[in-house]
Amino acid sequence: MNRADIHNGGFRCRSAFGDSIAATAGGAGDATEANGNWVSRDDATSGMAVSAKLIIAYAATLAEDETLSIDVNIQDASNSGGTGAADYGAAYEATDVATGGTGGTTEEGTIELDFDLSSANEFVRSQVTPDLSAADTDTATLTATWVFFGAPQQPMSKSVI
Repeated sequence: MNRADIHNGGFRCRSAFGDSIAATAGGAGDATEANGNWVSRDDATSGMAVSAKLIIAYAATLAEDETLSIDVNIQDASNSGGTGAADYGAAYEATDVATGGTGGTTEEGTIELDFDLSSANEFVRSQVTPDLSAADTDTATLTATWVFFGAPQQPMSKSVI
């Protein structure tokens, strides 16, 4: 088996729920880092995943010309309690992902981030910071989902949730 098969083997992928985040401009969840659930890269059936895609789906109700910015980081740890948690890999710097259209609009989309987890501890979690530019009324809902790849045993197509 070659390295590309290990890191990119789609039929060996599995998914895991990371987090659900709600933010209101100038209020709860706005410009606040949300720690996701600790998720194990190991699976008894398939083994330890060596890479992952973190998918952040969002829906935002934005006033005209107001924005939703998202900042993302991941951490790894040796257990599900977060022992020894540390930032892992490159972060997705705060970036405007949506802008309200004429008269205000609802904007939807996804951000997909790829991570090489071959040197990470067993458990990983997302840390997502939504930032709404409006002073009030705008809202956003985000969902983080992991898709793990490259487990050494095959075939596998199983959700951990």
